[in-house]
Amino acid sequence: MNSSSRWLPYAALASTVVLTLAGCANSSGIAPNAQLLEPASVGLAAAPVSATPSTIASDWWKRFDDATLNTLIERALAANPSLGVVQARLTRAQAAVAGWESAEGPQIGASLGVSRQYFSATSIYPPPLGGESWTLAEGRISGSWEFDFFGRNRAAIDAALGTQAAVQADLQAARLLLATQVARSYVQLGRLQQQRVLAQRALAQRESMLALTRQRVQGGLDTRVELRLSEGALPEARQQIEQLDEQVALTRHALAALTAQAPSALDSLNAPLRAVSATALPASVPAELLGRRADIAAARWRVQAASSDMSSAKAQFYPNVNLSGFVGLASIGLDRFLQPKSQEYGVGPALSLPVFDSGRLRANLSGKTAELDAAVASYNAALLDAVRDAADQISSLRAIERQQVQRGQAQAAAESAHALSLQRYQAGLSGYLTVLSAETSVLSQRRQGADLLARALDTQIALTRALGGGYAPTQQLASAPPAP
Repeated sequence: MNSSSRWLPYAALASTVVLTLAGCANSSGIAPNAQLLEPASVGLAAAPVSATPSTIASDWWKRFDDATLNTLIERALAANPSLGVVQARLTRAQAAVAGWESAEGPQIGASLGVSRQYFSATSIYPPPLGGESWTLAEGRISGSWEFDFFGRNRAAIDAALGTQAAVQADLQAARLLLATQVARSYVQLGRLQQQRVLAQRALAQRESMLALTRQRVQGGLDTRVELRLSEGALPEARQQIEQLDEQVALTRHALAALTAQAPSALDSLNAPLRAVSATALPASVPAELLGRRADIAAARWRVQAASSDMSSAKAQFYPNVNLSGFVGLASIGLDRFLQPKSQEYGVGPALSLPVFDSGRLRANLSGKTAELDAAVASYNAALLDAVRDAADQISSLRAIERQQVQRGQAQAAAESAHALSLQRYQAGLSGYLTVLSAETSVLSQRRQGADLLARALDTQIALTRALGGGYAPTQQLASAPPAP
């Protein structure tokens, strides 16, 4: 045989490999379309600002200096079942990470089997096997190790880690949402209770006005029209008190549910409204918002997880290389199972490559690519909502501050008018009806004051949540999703 004919088998094998690879399943034409929004495009300020989200403490509610509120929030964070749901999701994500990490190491298994079999006399088994029943015994220890040359398992692990980080951020977001719900409900309860005190005073005032009107009617100074108007004001005042009582009860029930208690557990709860030092407002929505909001971090982690998932799906188009081996004993006849001649062993590499799968791998990759596009779109939507939320709370707080200044001036004027009318009544220069009328304006201003104070507290809580609530990420996000 000459030298050229000697290489013909190898050339044929190489040609076969090339033709096979040419016909293999491929991922061409499948790529994501969505793009992450740039921070500057949604108005996030990159320059330093007067206040940043990093100044918010994780136990921000303690700045209200209210022991009852502290107890309610701590109880909610410890007992509310909604956090248990997220915690279970986190445990499941951690298990998924452990599952994929285990696939990177060697896999070892053992088997042992004994069976009774009749061998055909007309088959391939010669006498004395054929035509007789024999006991077959086999014991084997086998192992395999997959070489992740194309990063399929590594990408799957990255996807699982990204999902785990996203759920961890979800847990922090859920804790922050729960704490803000308790705090805002507590402020709402305080507003309603203060409004009820003022409504009770308004009822007493209307009762006094009715008594004076009756005296004036008896003296011929008023008609029965004024009397009937005064009488009609009493049911209206009592109705307002009943409405406030209903809202107080419902708010207490909401707080009880948030803190995992029976509806009647907080029937005696009182929530005094206290002014707290105002939150320092940034000049604009800070870019640090991206890293200080748990929901934004979770959305970004999901983008990275989806990108890694897509990379894993793409790596499935490439060959899979395994090293497998086994060692054990096998015999026909149980009495010979432990003999040295019954031993068997083997080791060798294996390569598998998808050639034609009716589009299964391309369909899988298309699905993972669509999931990446959906994750990017969800991140962009969450970012836009976060920026709007923070901007809304900042604008509302500034508007409330201006309203409080004007209301303070109006209340000062009403209090002064009431004091002057009382002095004139005590000097005999005017009737007590004038004093009661002046007090009506005072009560109106106090009601507005209670509403504005509650709005200021509620908006500060909402701003705290909008700026992250003291969330500190435990893992570093990449600047961009990993390239497939």
